[in-house]
Amino acid sequence: MNNRLLIKDATLVTMDEDRDENRGVINSGNLYIENDSIKQITSGTEALPDDVQIISGKNKVVIPGLVNLHNHAAMTLFRSYADDYPLMEWLTKKIFPAEAKLTEEDVYWGTSLALLEMIQGGTTAFVDMYYFMEQTARACQEAGIRAMLSQVFIGIETNNKRLNNLEDAINFIENWQDESNGRIQTILGPHALYTCPPDFLKRMLKETEHLNTIIHIHLSESKGEVEEALNTYQKTPVALLDELGLFERQVIAGHCVHLNDEDIEILSSRGVGISHNPCSNLKLANGIAPLKKLLDHGACVGLGTDGAASNNNLDMFEEIKLCSLLQKGMLEDPTAIPATQAFELATRGGAKALKKENTLGVLKEGAKADLAIVDFNKPHLQPHNDPVANLVYSASAGDVETVIVDGRILYHKDEFLTLDQERIYYEAAKCSKRLRQ
Repeated sequence: MNNRLLIKDATLVTMDEDRDENRGVINSGNLYIENDSIKQITSGTEALPDDVQIISGKNKVVIPGLVNLHNHAAMTLFRSYADDYPLMEWLTKKIFPAEAKLTEEDVYWGTSLALLEMIQGGTTAFVDMYYFMEQTARACQEAGIRAMLSQVFIGIETNNKRLNNLEDAINFIENWQDESNGRIQTILGPHALYTCPPDFLKRMLKETEHLNTIIHIHLSESKGEVEEALNTYQKTPVALLDELGLFERQVIAGHCVHLNDEDIEILSSRGVGISHNPCSNLKLANGIAPLKKLLDHGACVGLGTDGAASNNNLDMFEEIKLCSLLQKGMLEDPTAIPATQAFELATRGGAKALKKENTLGVLKEGAKADLAIVDFNKPHLQPHNDPVANLVYSASAGDVETVIVDGRILYHKDEFLTLDQERIYYEAAKCSKRLRQ
């Protein structure tokens, strides 16, 4: 049976660069979905099949689903557990010991809690790196969200033996790739240069050369990470990974805060997908990434939240606003990262980093029907002078009314249609309490 859905008389923020008029914004537009794709976008009245579900778009703005380019979903279990610590102390004294207790059940319920939050906030696709990724995949399968998942691993000795298994990561990739109508993609997740030394990364590249998959890695997140690389290898982390040949593969690099001009040139010329995570970087006092400079050099940049333990939410609207305001304030330039550019980072920018810019992060005919409907009938979103500016500077996750992925409604008017909200709250609280003990 065909799935047919019409969103009628809405403002459509298409993010379609092929549309010249009004920066891709269509007023009083209609968006028709058939099965998992956008079939038609019009501003008139066309004849449609009889069995079409209609959603009124009056006082609503339809946006492409937001793409969260860097996350550790199950870390919702550690929300407000280890706040106000420096990065390495946060990791070694609090997070790593707690994570050593994690079970498959913990990851399933922690991920499910993250999915509630992301779906309710308009995120339709996310990139994740964590443990027990089969359980993350299972939760995503049930929820109906789109996900790019990597089993994290490291190349140094540790008490947490589950981290030292590249073979498990490879098996996960091979077992879960393209599941759920292609909504679940699998990628490779070496943690970072400081936990994956050069010799190990060389071995990883050789053992995974048969896999046509993205590499997801933390990169140049802190000053200490860069200083350690310079002292040990006489190169920045970016220059070293380039020398190793990592950037000959498709890479998503999380953070990229501490970069010199050579690093920026390498990342831009190699087409590395950069996840800019302003909230997490600020909370862990790791600094402010040179976002404008990266974009001016043509770098491929999207936005991510990082995990809820270091953010402490998964609200992509917060990331959108902050990425713009930080650059304006730091550069003392009110024109830096204007609203349309900021919103692009959370939609088409993330999709481009995934090499899916024609199917995700955009509203256009033939693209995947991954989208959110934002209720603009709110005091803080009035008047409707500029819908994109309102989305960037005024809106929040709480303004999202409906979320659709693959043409399927996952959330509508405070109701989750694929997830048991109260059960997830209960189970996640139980898991979190045990992990903190």
